[in-house]
Amino acid sequence: MAQAQGTPAETESPNTSYTPMTPGQTRAPKPATETKVATATAAQGIASGWAFEFLPDGRMILTEKAGTLRLIAKDGTLGKPIAGVPKVDARGQGGLLDVALSPGFASDKMVYLSYAEPREKGNGTTVARAKLVEDGGGAKLDDLKVIFRQTPAYEGDKHYGSRLVFAPDGKLFITVGERSDKGPRVQAQDLASGLGKVFRVDPDGSVPKDNPFAGSDKGKPEVWSYGHRNVQGIALDAEGRVWTAEHGPRGGDELNRPRAGLNYGWPDASYGIEYDGGKIGAGKTQAPGTVQPVYYWDPVIGPSSLTLYQGALFPAWSDAFLLGGLVSGGLVVVKLDGDTVATEERVPLNERIRDVKVGPEGAVYALTDGPDGKILKLTPASGN
Repeated sequence: MAQAQGTPAETESPNTSYTPMTPGQTRAPKPATETKVATATAAQGIASGWAFEFLPDGRMILTEKAGTLRLIAKDGTLGKPIAGVPKVDARGQGGLLDVALSPGFASDKMVYLSYAEPREKGNGTTVARAKLVEDGGGAKLDDLKVIFRQTPAYEGDKHYGSRLVFAPDGKLFITVGERSDKGPRVQAQDLASGLGKVFRVDPDGSVPKDNPFAGSDKGKPEVWSYGHRNVQGIALDAEGRVWTAEHGPRGGDELNRPRAGLNYGWPDASYGIEYDGGKIGAGKTQAPGTVQPVYYWDPVIGPSSLTLYQGALFPAWSDAFLLGGLVSGGLVVVKLDGDTVATEERVPLNERIRDVKVGPEGAVYALTDGPDGKILKLTPASGN
């Protein structure tokens, strides 16, 4: 790893005067050498895209928030809407959200979708799977089945979380939010509630026997970890361990490594404050029985996504996490040394970034947020 300079990547003043619990828990230094990127447009004309994934043949599959699923050809052409997508509640932060491919997609063609599902008593994050069938230039989802429903439902339009990732053992991790409002958000601490959790299920939605609360009456058996606010980034590190990126309020965005059965603090502990400037609860950054974030940001970056870089085009980013920044307006690159952040780098793109993926050739692809969105392709600029 390049020798780090002392200057942090974050240059703005924090929202709070909180002191980090451990050295290097925030405002890590920039790397000694800045990575310069060249940017091209890989696809455009996207209506409020939320997530995308590469298919084995190099095409992409894309979700648009209003409820549209599309294939994107290798030349960037957007396909017609795929039939068979479930109904979504697209108000506020809701809609058709993440998309993930089965680990065996090349043979089984199974696609997993997360979405804000309209329900009798509000809505909630739901995950369904279906087979992608292509025929005569069109495509549809066949035999769609719901495998997970966040409960209780809530009549709100915020904090669905809603990222999906498969672990090396084939288990599916699902992130959900705590629905934002002061009433429901305390349920992030309630193991009987499905709000503010990371869940772990089998591909068919059944409960793995080695889940921390499986076979007990302490909490929902699907729960992996709890005390989360709004997790919109999840990825595996080079060792196959799960990491998450979590939206804070004003300050307090977090990078965590969720472990089985542990409590990550929200809303009893936070490095942020309310949007109106008031304290979160008692204004504590630590609480008994809770785990500190590995790293936090104040002011926020708005971490919309998380992916591990293991391509060949950017060797300086090898095994680094790439985060999409809705507030920072670009990529945030964090390089780890063990379980601590050694360096943080900002790659400005002057766009709200909703999702980030690494292409098969090692380029980085970033989905911009908004009604006229695009997918940017990042490659090394000359002189790197």
